Amino acid sequence: MRFPTPYTLGQIATIIGCEYVGPEEFPVLGMNEIHVVQKGEIVFVDHPKYYDKALNSRASIILINKDVDCPEGKALLLSDDPFRDFNKISRFFRPFEKCATLISNSAKIGKDTVIQPNVFLGNNVSIGNGCLIHSNVSIYDNCVIGDNVIIHSGSVLGSDAFYFKNRPDGFDKLLSCGRVVLEDNVEIGSLCTIDKGVTGDTTIKKGTKLDNQVHVGHDTVIGEKCLIASQTGIAGCVIIEDEVTLWGQVGTNSGITIGKKAVIMGQTGVTKSVEGGKSYFGTPIEESREKLKQLAYVKQIPSILKKLEE
Repeated sequence: MRFPTPYTLGQIATIIGCEYVGPEEFPVLGMNEIHVVQKGEIVFVDHPKYYDKALNSRASIILINKDVDCPEGKALLLSDDPFRDFNKISRFFRPFEKCATLISNSAKIGKDTVIQPNVFLGNNVSIGNGCLIHSNVSIYDNCVIGDNVIIHSGSVLGSDAFYFKNRPDGFDKLLSCGRVVLEDNVEIGSLCTIDKGVTGDTTIKKGTKLDNQVHVGHDTVIGEKCLIASQTGIAGCVIIEDEVTLWGQVGTNSGITIGKKAVIMGQTGVTKSVEGGKSYFGTPIEESREKLKQLAYVKQIPSILKKLEE
């Protein structure tokens, strides 16, 4: 997420009440998670496993809970609890805004778009031309919908990321201040749930079609002309390249990539990144031909055991 105007390192340190390493006037342009962070932005890290990754990322400002050498050309924000202070920054730049009407006054609706009864459009929602939004759809603040998009009843766009820190007194929520972006000619089935990015965008690109009851996690990017069948669950920070097919009840791990034109057969658990142009099946995932051969061999075990007993 980029800030409305550039801030300084000193100003951000004042907002969260922490010390810093670097020039007071060091420019701060925004904040983001480590997998999408850009130059000029803040990233937070609170676990030794990820210190080096954060310090060597594209982030210009690292919000960290360890006294470390500051990389050249970067700055540090020193915090005893980076998770908490990242949330403070989120609240400052994108606080929750109550909406008192079903369709916010700040929502923008394009030409020839049809909004059926009982649709909720939050603050700063943008919907393009020629769309059809069926009844009881909820589109949270700041979501962006392209042209000729269809969203069926009961779907929710922009719900919070499923991202928590386990503390002694319970789970602490990482606030979500990103968006959901649907490009042109996307269709979303009934009762789908698409989480917004923590600080960036959850994106579904041109021409992709989702069946009913599909879940898409935060910051995931789904490519063009994908087909995703019912009861599929896609975790956060997944990259699905163009023309991928996911059949029913597929589930994925977070942070993986599914290559272009891959086909994932029903009830497969995508436990790792897979190449494009191939068909996959099973849990753990393997190329479907190999997996089906293995299942055929398993069926032969009883007869093999019987022969051994004889």
